[in-house]
Order: sequence, then structure tokens, then C-alpha cells
Amino acid sequence: MAYHLAQIMLLQVLRLWLASERPAGWLGALADPRLTRALGALHAEPARRWSLAELAGRAGMSRTTFADRFRAVVGQPPLAYLAGWRMQLAADRLRRSNEGVADIAYAVGYESETAFRTAFRRRMRCTPMQYRRRMAALLLHRTLR
Repeated sequence: MAYHLAQIMLLQVLRLWLASERPAGWLGALADPRLTRALGALHAEPARRWSLAELAGRAGMSRTTFADRFRAVVGQPPLAYLAGWRMQLAADRLRRSNEGVADIAYAVGYESETAFRTAFRRRMRCTPMQYRRRMAALLLHRTLR
């Protein structure tokens, strides 16, 4: 119970700070309880096939109002944010695990390994396996220092 109370207190402090500072990005969205609900849903279920209508419903807003508000506060459209979040999760799994690329692709919401590889290459400027090898080499280099 103390752990949950600490989380709630931290969120309240962040919201108060955010209300006065208005930073951009997902941190700025935490100041808006409606956007926070949508972000929470995206982060909780990144592999789900989210639609703008579903996210707007979570936020209790119309699709247009939600999309405009999300873009103004976060700096990108909701589904573009989701794509970026999925890539971050995939990159983390590539660095930290030996899971196959196909397994990671499905786990973060892609319906095919090919679609994932294409999206990953576009975003990260390398293939998933090249990324994994680079990160492993970087880790080895840091360890040997």
C-alpha cells in the first residue's frame, strides 16, 4: 500500500510542476488527466490495434479534439507516438534479450516480421539484427574499459 501511495504522491507532484511549466512531449501530457488516460492505455497495451476513436474515448473527448490536443501537447499525432513507443520497446528487447525478431515484432504489435523490419529500419536506420549487434558490441566495449 505504501508503494501505491508513493506513486500517487509522485504523480501529484509531477502534475503540479507540469501545470506551472508546461513541458512538451509525453511529460507535458501528464498535466492533462484526459491525455494521461490515453497515454496510460497506449503504454499498458502497446501491441493492441488502437484506433483514434478508442483513444479519444479513453480520454473522454471527440476524435478531432483529442487528436488536436494530443498533437499540440505531445508534439506528434497519437498513432505516430504509438509507433515510436513500439520501436522503443522493440529496441529495448533487442538489447536485453535473445528473443527472435519475429517474436519481438508480434509482442510490440506488428502483424508480420516484414512489416516490423521495414518500420524498424525506417525509424532506427538499420535492421533489427544490425541494431542488436551494435548494441552488443557497445556493451562489450564498455565492459572491457
